[in-house]
Amino acid sequence: MNRNKFVIINLMILGVLTLYGWTCTCSLKSSSVINSDNGKISIAYKNSNSVTIPNDLKVAKNPTYKVGSDVIVLAKHMKGMYGAKARIVAAYDTIAYVVTYYPTTGGPLVKNHKWVVQEEIKNAGNKLLEPGVSVILEANHLKGMKGAKAIIDSAVPTTVYMIDYKPTTGAPIVKNHKWVIESELLPEKNEKSSYQFILI
Repeated sequence: MNRNKFVIINLMILGVLTLYGWTCTCSLKSSSVINSDNGKISIAYKNSNSVTIPNDLKVAKNPTYKVGSDVIVLAKHMKGMYGAKARIVAAYDTIAYVVTYYPTTGGPLVKNHKWVVQEEIKNAGNKLLEPGVSVILEANHLKGMKGAKAIIDSAVPTTVYMIDYKPTTGAPIVKNHKWVIESELLPEKNEKSSYQFILI
């Protein structure tokens, strides 16, 4: 009889430990992280190629790269972006933010997302938001971004560019990518060849 009790107790302890281990594993999975600045985010995460922008975003008066200019992308926001040939679609003067957020879809934490502009943050007003401030995103660049809670990582007053680019992975042209900033672009020297490349 005592032996049976001993076996039952051992089984109960084993069951508790198994449940604890399962719970810990789930917790680790739910706290997984995507770093948005290492060029590993798939284009499949993009929500759309929409040209829609906030109504109060101001068109840049004298951008370094004019609309229609051909450029080389140095940003690593998405797979196949670094080194890609691109064309400037639009340019705006604003404050650009790097943010960390939890997608509303329940996906992993997205760290260091570049970029969200002032006009894409709920009730942001006109003042620069300091690092560490909690905000609600109204940007819709990636799945699960709109309405997500986020933390400001850094900010820079700058010109932001919307671009069309051809991924170096061979994937189809990405239209209306939002956003890249001036330091993430280089001028394309051979504009004629770039023009033909972009339209293929």
